[in-house]
Amino acid sequence: MGILVQAARELIGVPFRLHGRDPETGLDCVGLVTETMRRAGFHPVPPEGYAMRTASPRSLLHFAVASAMVEVAEGGDVILAMVNPLQPHLLIPVPGGFVHAHAGIGRVTEMPGPLPWPTTLRWRVTPQRT
Repeated sequence: MGILVQAARELIGVPFRLHGRDPETGLDCVGLVTETMRRAGFHPVPPEGYAMRTASPRSLLHFAVASAMVEVAEGGDVILAMVNPLQPHLLIPVPGGFVHAHAGIGRVTEMPGPLPWPTTLRWRVTPQRT
């Protein structure tokens, strides 16, 4: 399983907040991935000003490239799924499921797999840490 698992699980229970980047005040799915990567020793570059509902996950693609993630066909450390045709969502795979920022529940949670949504992309975080 991925290198982000322990750091992601440490964030379970953090409140959900759209555009949230601080675990003290809340995280959204981008904030979850950003904070998880930071805690694992990476230097992510999160996007700014994205909408919760969009048909194009372009800002998330830029986030992946800027954060030194590479696309993979299977597995991966970060998953981009489409919750519906207008809602891209990032999740972190963990043994038996996924950690994600759940807007409806109002917090970061772990859900059992498999994903109920189509997977659009999978990324592996590259091993360069500082």
